[in-house]
Amino acid sequence: MARRLLLSLTAGFSVLVAAGFVAAQTAPVAPTAPVPTPAPVAPSPLPAANQPQPAEEAPPAIVPVPTPVSTPPVQASEVAPATPPKAQAVDKPAESTIKRARYDVAIIQALDKVSAETVRFEAAVGQPVRYKTLVFTVKACEQAAADEPQEDAIAYMTVDSQPRAAPGKPTPPARQAFKGWMYSSSPGLHPLQHPVYDAWLITCRTATPVVAAGSR
Repeated sequence: MARRLLLSLTAGFSVLVAAGFVAAQTAPVAPTAPVPTPAPVAPSPLPAANQPQPAEEAPPAIVPVPTPVSTPPVQASEVAPATPPKAQAVDKPAESTIKRARYDVAIIQALDKVSAETVRFEAAVGQPVRYKTLVFTVKACEQAAADEPQEDAIAYMTVDSQPRAAPGKPTPPARQAFKGWMYSSSPGLHPLQHPVYDAWLITCRTATPVVAAGSR
C-alpha cells in the first residue's frame, strides 16, 4: 500500500515538472531594457612629480640703457639760420679783354698736289677768288690780340669746288669742300680736305688804298 502511494506521488510530481517546462517554453519573452553604455573615464592626471618638466631657458642678457642727457631747450632766437655751402670756384679759361683787330684781306697759299705748283694769292673779305677749280670766299680775317698767349692770324672762309664751264655748256654746280676757321700757326688744325689741292692761311693785312691819278 505504501509502495503504491509512493509511486503515484512520484508520477504526479513528474507530470507537474513536465507541465511546468512546457509552460516555460511557450510563454512570451518580455523585451529586455537596453543596457546603458558606460561613459569614458578620463585619465587621471599624473602627479606633478611624474609630469615632464619644460627645459629651463637661459635668462635674457641685461643690456645697460644709457641714461639720456637732458639738454636745456633752445630758444628760437638762439638758433642761427643755416648757411648754404659756398660753391667752389671753377677755373675758366682766360678770355681776352682786348678785341681782335680785323683786316680786309687774307693771304692764302695753295698747293697743286699733282704738279707740285705753289701759289700765294690775296682774297679780299667778301669777294670770291678762284684758284683753278676752287673758289675761296673769306668772311673774316683777324689777328690775335696783344694779351693772347700766341700771335696768330685767323680767317673764317668757305671753299667751294666748281670746275670751269666748258664752252657752250652750263656752269656745273658748286660743291662745298671746306667751311670754318683756318689758323696760320696751326695749318693742320682745320685743313682743307681735297684730293688734288691743299690750301692754308698765311696772314691778314689791311687793304692798300687806291690813289686816283692826279690826286695828292
